[in-house]
Amino acid sequence: MKSAVESLSPTRVKLTVEVPFDELKPDLDKAYKTIASQVNIPGFRKGKVPSRIIDQRFGRGAVVQEAVNEALPRFYQEAAEAESLKVIGRPEVEVTAVPLEDGEDFTFSVETDVRPEITLPDLDGIAIEVDDVAVSEDDVQERLTQLQERFGTLVGVDRAVEDGDHVSIDLSAKIGDTDIDAVEGVSYEVGSGNMLPGMDEALIGMSAGETKEFTAPLAGGDHEGEDAECTVTVQSVKVRELPELDDDFAQLASPFDTFEELKADVEKHAAQAKKFEQGVQARDKVLEHLLANTEIPVPDGIVEEEVNSHLEGENRLDDDEHRAEVDENTRKALKAQFLLDALSEKLEIEVEQPELIEYLIMSAQQYGMDPNQFAQAIDSQGQIGSMVAEVARRKALASVLENAVVKDASGNVVDLNEAVPGQDDEVADDAADVVEIAEASDEAEDAKA
Repeated sequence: MKSAVESLSPTRVKLTVEVPFDELKPDLDKAYKTIASQVNIPGFRKGKVPSRIIDQRFGRGAVVQEAVNEALPRFYQEAAEAESLKVIGRPEVEVTAVPLEDGEDFTFSVETDVRPEITLPDLDGIAIEVDDVAVSEDDVQERLTQLQERFGTLVGVDRAVEDGDHVSIDLSAKIGDTDIDAVEGVSYEVGSGNMLPGMDEALIGMSAGETKEFTAPLAGGDHEGEDAECTVTVQSVKVRELPELDDDFAQLASPFDTFEELKADVEKHAAQAKKFEQGVQARDKVLEHLLANTEIPVPDGIVEEEVNSHLEGENRLDDDEHRAEVDENTRKALKAQFLLDALSEKLEIEVEQPELIEYLIMSAQQYGMDPNQFAQAIDSQGQIGSMVAEVARRKALASVLENAVVKDASGNVVDLNEAVPGQDDEVADDAADVVEIAEASDEAEDAKA
């Protein structure tokens, strides 16, 4: 097989491939067998029809088409690897010659987007500044309030609804004379904004037993986005009463005997969270530095495809202002991906199994899924390779961050190794389960081979 590459732009190439007849012949032979097993011709057993009879009955072209459809992806992949092309996006294929007679070659060309070649900036001595670790009284109070709310109780009140109240409501929606949906006894925190638009405004000022109508676009179903006439009835109004911040509360909510001990522990965790935020800020600033000092072309076709897909999912294809925003974010994300891939290759980053498992567990938690089910879903979708690439990108950026000079706003050198969370027993158990899934998948692949 011969191949040649023509550069159309920094992010797009034309790959021309010439496959000698002898290399395609096994696929032609397989195509004859496939067709023979699918047709019934008098005088011949199924699967035993001679090639010349197939050519007479169906034409050589049908056989060649079957062979080409089967072989082209393989030859394309082999040619791309031979030319060291980092292919991205969907290829545009043009078949230019097929062997309608024995001895003729099979040729085709492919236009495709590729990851651009990137010249990385100097990675040594990158200096960045992050915020100081400053734990305010408000930070501590916010954490204490969150802890109080976990142990608070809902108490009924005889007054009009206010922002932050917890109400029990009946809710129905209709469009014209058609009833769309209705629920009773739903609990809702006023001001949370996680139900219908305009409902918070309707509820505020209502009392138990009162009913009010308002108009709101529906959030799902067959009538998603359509305005509906909604009716809400307040059944009860409750407020969350918080326990006093005293020694009794410390003993209830923590292993400490006194509130002072509890508060000191909260302050410590608040400071640890601030240090973690420093690390995130340092990571982001290192990436910003690399992006600002690297020329990274982006394939317009892929950007347009992703932007259209995003806007179509939001039903906002005609929103030009939002399109411009999504376009900008997409270009930035692609640039970061290209840069980190190049960085990973330069630093020869390798991903170990425990690192991949840790990322899988973290991703599963973000989606609210069981790590076992998440790992199985990713494996069945063939996305493990993408996961490995993402872990490699993170490792590459972390490697550069380790060699960066990081100081806070006060000029102090920051140790980014502080405040690294440990792995608890539950996470360790999840990791063990995911390992079993990975090993089972490997065994299955070995069995196929």
